[in-house]
Order: sequence, then structure tokens, then C-alpha cells
Amino acid sequence: MASRAGPRAEGTDGSDYQHRERVASHYQMSVALKSEIKKLIYMQVAIWLLLLAQMCVGHLKLLPHDQVAMPYQWEYPYLLSIIPSLFGLMSFPRNNISYLVLSMISTGLFSVAPLIYGSMEMFPMAQQLYRHGKAYRFIFGFSAVSVMYLLVVVAVQVHGWQLYYSKKLLDSWFTSTQEKKKK
Repeated sequence: MASRAGPRAEGTDGSDYQHRERVASHYQMSVALKSEIKKLIYMQVAIWLLLLAQMCVGHLKLLPHDQVAMPYQWEYPYLLSIIPSLFGLMSFPRNNISYLVLSMISTGLFSVAPLIYGSMEMFPMAQQLYRHGKAYRFIFGFSAVSVMYLLVVVAVQVHGWQLYYSKKLLDSWFTSTQEKKKK
């Protein structure tokens, strides 16, 4: 190994210490998964802000009704989907398993459940749009049903990947906890 002050010790090229310079795989995985989950949380916050903006514009009548439609009923409980994101972010600094589990459970309750309800709520309007070509609610000239279904598809993917990576992270944390207990 090289010292900070100068060249390597005589008789070694430093390669005999490489096994000591590796980081355990579950720590590498933890860092990578935290990074991915943070990206997904930022995407979820962006979706949340879009819905919040649509609700504010719709209720405060900042734009005409034909520009931005009033929100659907599923959008109100979906606003609670910021809670799982906060739990997820709070779990990262100290690898807090409890907050991560709360984040995963509340993602199902506050994020995925409203999206399922929303897709069922909007289905008759989507069917009417498909069969008859008639839309009665618009968001900047586009059918509100089409825009909101697109948002639902993106949100389901974001939350699905977030749950998948959270489960992998939880497994990684359990692995490191079990190894610490064995020592």
C-alpha cells in the first residue's frame, strides 16, 4: 500500500492489500438502492406537485373551467402520498428499518390504493371517450381522462419500482443486521 507521505513499501506493488479495500456487497447495494429510491421519490413529488397545482388552479378558478377541469375524487386522497415519501427519506440516514416499513405500507395505502380507485372512477369517462369521441372535461385542450390516465400509468410505475427497491433495500439491511448479530 502506498503511504500518503511517499512511495510504496519496498517489495510490494500494493496488490496484496486489494482484498482489504473492498466494500461489503450489502453496503454497496444499500447505497445504490437508496440512490434509486431517492430518484423515484423526487419523481413522485413532481407528480404530487402537478396534481396539487391542478387542484389549486381548479378550485381557485385561476384559469377558465375549459382550460383546467375540476379534480377527480381520487386526487384528494392521493395528496396523502407525500407521507410515504417522507418516511422513506427519514429512513435513509441511519438505515431505520421501521421508517422504511412504514413507507412501504403507507405507499400501498396512500399511493397505490387511490390510483386503483382513480382508474375505476375514470373508466366510464374513458369508455365514453373511446366509443363516442366525446370528452366533457379538459386540461389545456386535452381530454382530462386521457391526461389523468397517463399520469396514473406513470405514477403506478414510480410507486411499483419504489416498492420493489424498498423491499430489496430492506433485505439488504436485514442481511447486514444479521451479520452484525453473528459477530
